[in-house]
Amino acid sequence: MPQPKVVFVLTSHNQLGNTGKPSGWYLPELVHPYEILAPYVQIVIASPNGGEAPLDPGSVDASKDDAQSQNFFINKSALWKNTQTLSSLLGHANEFEAIFFVGGHGPMFDLATNKIAHNLVNEFYDNNKIIAAVCHGPAALVNVRLGSGLSLLDGQRVTGISNSEEEIEQVTSFMPFKLENELNRVSGGKYEKGSEWEENVVVARGERLITGQNPASAAGVGKAIYEAIFGELKSKRDL
Repeated sequence: MPQPKVVFVLTSHNQLGNTGKPSGWYLPELVHPYEILAPYVQIVIASPNGGEAPLDPGSVDASKDDAQSQNFFINKSALWKNTQTLSSLLGHANEFEAIFFVGGHGPMFDLATNKIAHNLVNEFYDNNKIIAAVCHGPAALVNVRLGSGLSLLDGQRVTGISNSEEEIEQVTSFMPFKLENELNRVSGGKYEKGSEWEENVVVARGERLITGQNPASAAGVGKAIYEAIFGELKSKRDL
């Protein structure tokens, strides 16, 4: 039996708004779900523009004590330097089990308004596949409208980076919108905030919608994707 396939989506936006400060996707938010899932699934990494997806250098510094992230950074750069275009995946959602949007500030500026990303999410929804995101990654979901005209997140429990966490990092003024506010609005008040910088993973819509609040939630999102694909974990200590 071939392994199930999962798409990881990275941003193509390389700076914090128009500040000129380099940004992009957040290292541990790719690494921890990737390392959990890679032994069991085929992972395809994509981005809006394809090719090299910009890694936020600040995330490398912030994870300097995270051996798994540092090893990944040193040895697996080909994974994010050779991404597929999102457009190349259109029409192929039925070949995958899940789509996962990695966080970092970048998704707020490109994936939030990217029509190809939104069409792809619709395809995954229509095929009853898993849709997952972490931290700023849920920005890719806030503007997704289903064929019915309703928001993808309407009435669904959901999480993502909180306003207070953004304020602690002093980036609120650079963001095009407050993700917590938008997630709460489009879900009909279903946004769920956990403790700041602690793991908070929300699983909704019969395990078809999985979101994590912050970098500490990345591994938990990876485990939830695994469980949604394969059922209850046989040995949680292996993860």
